Amino acid sequence: MSAGLDLAPASQGDAGTDLGRLSLNTATTKSWTLQQAVDGAVAAGLPAVGLWRDRVAEVGLERAAQIVTEAGLRVSSLCRGGFLTASDDAGIAAALQDNRAAIVEAATLGTRELVFVVGGLPSSPTPGAAARSYPAAGDGRPTSADPDRDLVATRQRVADRIADLVPFAAEHDVRIVLEPLHPMFVADRAVVSTLGQALDLAEPFPAETVGVVIDTYHVWWDPDLEQQIARAGAQGRIAGYQVCDWLLPLAADPLLSRGHVGDGYVDFATITRWVTAAGYTGDIEVEIFNQQIWDTPGDQTLATMAARHRTFVLPYLGPPTP
Repeated sequence: MSAGLDLAPASQGDAGTDLGRLSLNTATTKSWTLQQAVDGAVAAGLPAVGLWRDRVAEVGLERAAQIVTEAGLRVSSLCRGGFLTASDDAGIAAALQDNRAAIVEAATLGTRELVFVVGGLPSSPTPGAAARSYPAAGDGRPTSADPDRDLVATRQRVADRIADLVPFAAEHDVRIVLEPLHPMFVADRAVVSTLGQALDLAEPFPAETVGVVIDTYHVWWDPDLEQQIARAGAQGRIAGYQVCDWLLPLAADPLLSRGHVGDGYVDFATITRWVTAAGYTGDIEVEIFNQQIWDTPGDQTLATMAARHRTFVLPYLGPPTP
């Protein structure tokens, strides 16, 4: 359990109002199966879950949809599509094939929102790994330029692949939801770092087909965040609001430095006010990657989620969704 405020969870009797927009992203309870995550969300009084494709794959797509439907939950989003930055024909074809499969999965699961992490530089063999060596000239010295380190060209390939996928997404009534990641993940996970960049990529397409998700862990630092949230709201592109906190010191793997709302540095009151003012009334997902939280019993994690939501997020939202 994270070492922050020790807030006792309120009773579940009023969950229909004060937890009516809270969603458990299955990444937060990594040790749970899909069935356990759904059962835990129901027991905690949550109305929604955000699903990761690995949990869906473990039981099969049709069975996953059945589990969620029978529990009476909605699917706030499916994570994740993306990784669109391949520069070779085989890599491009594989990315398109996987993302088309993800679009079908989202439609089958009953969510319009398919979150895209766009991918890092092609010089990254896998997320978190050391970079590939520079290509060598005949005398063994590095060549003067490496296309797989060309950030501008890589971002253009992201735009090209989104354009390739938009018609298929529209056909299935699924929205491609672009997620900007913190700049420390540019090399290996996402060459899109700001909400403004994500909106620039989305702008050529209808808002119902390409949107954005606002993840506090990734965007809290951005000096232009208020203006870009307002821009996203004006365009009708806010497809999700994900909340977790920024912890220090960073873990050896920075990806695992997320924490419970209220344990770190993020100003949830201000960001939530901005998101609310922009007109967003959808689900609020808690998505946490943190080994200590993963090692905590899931029901305890959900109780903490609910308590922190009531304290740090709920007071800054508009009226609950009926």
